[in-house]
Amino acid sequence: MADTHTGRCYCGAVKIEVRGEPLEMGYCHCENCRRYSAAPVSAFTLWKKDNVRLTKGAEFLGRFKSSGISDRRYCTKCGGHIAVDHPTLGLIDVRLGALRNFPFKPTVHLNYAETVLPMRDGLPKLKDFPAAIGGSGETLPE
Repeated sequence: MADTHTGRCYCGAVKIEVRGEPLEMGYCHCENCRRYSAAPVSAFTLWKKDNVRLTKGAEFLGRFKSSGISDRRYCTKCGGHIAVDHPTLGLIDVRLGALRNFPFKPTVHLNYAETVLPMRDGLPKLKDFPAAIGGSGETLPE
């Protein structure tokens, strides 16, 4: 049976569940993620839409369309970040901070061309996104 992990917003009004393994885990350095998270880098866990389920608080789940491919989802009671839906890709980025006791094992940096916090961790640093989802697939040096 696949592993199941749970998560929630800061106040607990919104709860989420993910099943199986994420497709990817890593860090995003784009300006949109930095501004939205108010942090120099944002950690992500990327899942197939069918592996993510809202289990509580649909009425408190707010939406902010930040780009043509991203709908940011948050709790309207506490402002806690829950996920970033990518409907055109059929993927959901469940925010690492929302997941509880999740074994985060990053494998990549996205949008590293925009970084304000260089990180020397030996992971691949993509200039933007993988070619498979419309990016250049180009890597940058640490």
